[in-house]
Amino acid sequence: MRVLVGEKYYKEKRYALSMLLNEFLGLNIVFESSDQNSYTKLLLDNNCVITIEDHFFHHYIGTTYLHKRNIPIEIDERRVEDLGNMAFLSLYGPSKVIFNDKSIVIKGDIIAATFFMLTRWEEAVIATRDRNGRFPANKSLAVRFNFLHRPIVNEYSEILWSALKSLDKTLSRKQRKFNFLLTHDVDLPRLWWSPKDFIKSIGGALVKRKNVKEALTLTQQYIAGKDPFNVFDWMMDTSEKYGFTSHFFFMSGGTSDKDNYYKISHNILKELMNDIMKRGHKIGFHPSFNAYNDRKQFAGELELLRKTSGQDITTGRHHFLRFEVPTTWQIWEDEHMEWDSTMSFHDKEGFRCGVCYPFPVFNIHTREQLKLIERPLTVMEGSFITYQHMKPKYMEQHIKNLIDIVKSYDGEFVFLWHNSAFRDKKYNDVYKNVLEYASIK
Repeated sequence: MRVLVGEKYYKEKRYALSMLLNEFLGLNIVFESSDQNSYTKLLLDNNCVITIEDHFFHHYIGTTYLHKRNIPIEIDERRVEDLGNMAFLSLYGPSKVIFNDKSIVIKGDIIAATFFMLTRWEEAVIATRDRNGRFPANKSLAVRFNFLHRPIVNEYSEILWSALKSLDKTLSRKQRKFNFLLTHDVDLPRLWWSPKDFIKSIGGALVKRKNVKEALTLTQQYIAGKDPFNVFDWMMDTSEKYGFTSHFFFMSGGTSDKDNYYKISHNILKELMNDIMKRGHKIGFHPSFNAYNDRKQFAGELELLRKTSGQDITTGRHHFLRFEVPTTWQIWEDEHMEWDSTMSFHDKEGFRCGVCYPFPVFNIHTREQLKLIERPLTVMEGSFITYQHMKPKYMEQHIKNLIDIVKSYDGEFVFLWHNSAFRDKKYNDVYKNVLEYASIK
C-alpha cells in the first residue's frame, strides 16, 4: 500500500500513520511525499483510495502547533453505519466517513488525533502541575471530555481497518494476543527496619489514624517477626498460580524526602532480588522523585541498580508517576532503556495515551521517533484506594471492565500493585480475583 503524505509536518504525520497502519495493524506500507497538505491518501493495490482530511497540521509552520490554544475546545462523535455502527470520536474535524464505489473519505483528522494522544504534546503546553509536579488528569482533554476509559487510538486503527477491508477483502492484519503485564513498584520493601520504625508505625496507627485494631495487628506481626510489607513470596506465588511473570521495579537513590527509604546494597535487598530472579520474575528500575528530568541523577541510579543486581536493567517506571514530555522519554532513550511504563494518571485509571498497545515514542522537540517503547500503565491500585477511596467490590468491577476493553482489542493491560498496598487485607481478594479474571483465555 502506498501512502501519500504532505510535505508539511511529514515526520509527524508519518509517525502517526506508521503507528495506525504498521505498528498496530501490521500492514506493509510505502510512504511517499506529496505536495498536497490538506489530506493524506492511502492507495490500495486494487486502485481503491482512502482519503484522510487534514484539519490540523496544514494550518501551522514549524513547531507553532505546540500551544495550548491548539488543544481542541470541542469534539465531535457519531456512529458510522457503513462501518458496522462503529463509534467515531473526532478531535479535529467532523466525525464523518463518506463512502463511494472505490473510495472512502475520512473527514475526521485521525492522524492529528493519534499524534496528539501518543505524543502527549498537550502536557508540554499546559503549565499547570499538582503539588508533586505532575500533569493533572483533570486538565487532560480525555478527562474533560470523558473518554479516558476509551483507547481512542485503537478505535481509529479499527476504523481504518474496517474501511480498508470494505475496499479490499484480501487484506490481512497482524494477529495479536491479549497480554497482562503485572508490575510492582517497590517503594517500601519493609515497614520497619528497626525497633524505632516499629514504634513510629504504632504511633501512626494510634495518634494519626486513631486505630487501635491496626496497632494491635502491627504488634502481633512484629512479635511474630512478620513485616506487613514483606509479601514478595506470596506475590510471586500468586503470579505463578495464574501464569504471570511479575516485574519488580526497585529504587536505588534519590535527592528528596520521598526517596531513600532503603539502600539497594542492603543484604536483604540483594537476597530479595536474587530470589526474584531465581523464580523467573523480573527486576526493573524505579527512578527517584527528581530523576524524571535529570539525566545525571537517572544515570547514576540506574548504574547502581545494574551493578548491585548484576542485571542489564532496561525496563521500569518513574516514582510518583512523575513525567515530563518529551524530556523523560529522551532520557530513557539516551540511557538505552527498552521500555517505560509510567504513562497513567496517579488518580485516574484508563488510557492516558489513548491506546492499549505498546508503541515506540516520538520526541516532539527533535521531531524524531525513538527506539524506546512505552507500555502505558492501565491501572494502579492507589488510584482507586488512595485517591478515589473506592470500596473493594466496585474497584474490582472497574478493573474487570477495563480488562474487557483491552481484551476486545487483543491489547496489553498493564497492572501496578505495590507490595506495601497489601497492608490493607480487605483489598487482597481484589488482587487475586483480577489476576484470575485476566488469566481466563
